[in-house]
Amino acid sequence: MLIEGTLVKGYGGFYYVYADDRVWECSLRGRFRVQKQDFIPGDKVLILPATEDKATIEKVLERKNFLIRPSIANVDQVILVFASINPDPDYNLLDRLLVQAEKVGISIVIVFTKLDLINPQNNRLDNYYREIGYSVVNVSNKTGQGIDELFQFFKDKISVLAGPSGAGKSSLINALDPNKKLKTGEVSTKIGRGRHTTRHVELISIAGGLVADTPGFSSLYLTDMKREELQNYFQDFWDYRNCRFKSCLHDKEPDCGIKEAVEKGLILGSRHEHYLQFLKEVIESERKY
Repeated sequence: MLIEGTLVKGYGGFYYVYADDRVWECSLRGRFRVQKQDFIPGDKVLILPATEDKATIEKVLERKNFLIRPSIANVDQVILVFASINPDPDYNLLDRLLVQAEKVGISIVIVFTKLDLINPQNNRLDNYYREIGYSVVNVSNKTGQGIDELFQFFKDKISVLAGPSGAGKSSLINALDPNKKLKTGEVSTKIGRGRHTTRHVELISIAGGLVADTPGFSSLYLTDMKREELQNYFQDFWDYRNCRFKSCLHDKEPDCGIKEAVEKGLILGSRHEHYLQFLKEVIESERKY
């Protein structure tokens, strides 16, 4: 009987598939080798069990999406992990990652860790991102605050975990699943950081879903879009694009709805500054290529 599962990694000519709450070591049917079928983590496959934990891949199901850098298929969501403090959040990087995820068209959850180290009365920006439509969860890996809320986002999903070093990603994994008992930095090492950073990725079972820590996703490639396209990936711009010129890039043009919204405090000034920085990079890339 065929069983549907999810490919979690390929190594040494074998493919490891998570199905029926266990991992199967799978070989390929000859036709796949002849076709030189490309398999990547996240692929949904049908396997035929043989003996013990051995099986063969009989069929590959159609992908609903896939990332190129790093290579992962059927991604349901990206979890962007940033520390609330130590280090302070890099909102420029956060906005870059948001643009990249928006471009791919996958759901986004923003997680701010180290909640136990901050004063709740401090002026923080997490509410702004929540107000413009993103799911935002504040957690403490140390006290467990917010972990139950975050747990629900992982169940039955393939998630991409991304964010800067020092944000507490490994500690977050431990808080979600204490049985992992990962040391700091171990998640990235476990799934291939180093010479196989963006090519060899492994999904690990966490909180009822599958998760990839993806260092290659922490750099935004802006060369893959047109200058007119960039503004579409800023959710807080959508309601204010009542500009004089239909082709307005919200830079030096007069009577710009976005710039007026910034002046009125309706759009965060730093978001517009980041947009202009990204726009410059996109335009420079267009001229170069």
